[in-house]
Amino acid sequence: MRQLATDLVNDIGLTLGDFDVLAQLGQAGGEMRISELAAQAYSSRSGMTRRIDRLVDEGLVTRANSDADGRGVVVGLTEAGVARLAEAAPAHLRRVRELFVERLSDGELATLASALEKVAVDCGFG
Repeated sequence: MRQLATDLVNDIGLTLGDFDVLAQLGQAGGEMRISELAAQAYSSRSGMTRRIDRLVDEGLVTRANSDADGRGVVVGLTEAGVARLAEAAPAHLRRVRELFVERLSDGELATLASALEKVAVDCGFG
């Protein structure tokens, strides 16, 4: 994981946590409440707030009060955020394949898939 994180910073200029936020927003259609985003990324709300502050400063996301109740905060991808995610995703997936998938035989991959199916029931991706 350390190599994956290092490569992402060196190649794209995003931390793995920043990439995760952009990817979560992308999967959610472009915006999410900050509390949901923190839960998906296994982060504290305060830690996520600091990360979002940095991403807002970089112009990759926006932050706004929720129209529904005015109390929640909604985070949205900007055009620059979408572009950065589109740039980062192929490089990230390539490195995941190189560092993890290609090191396993077809039999090992089948065993891993079977084991993950047993434990991934009712788990969310984060």
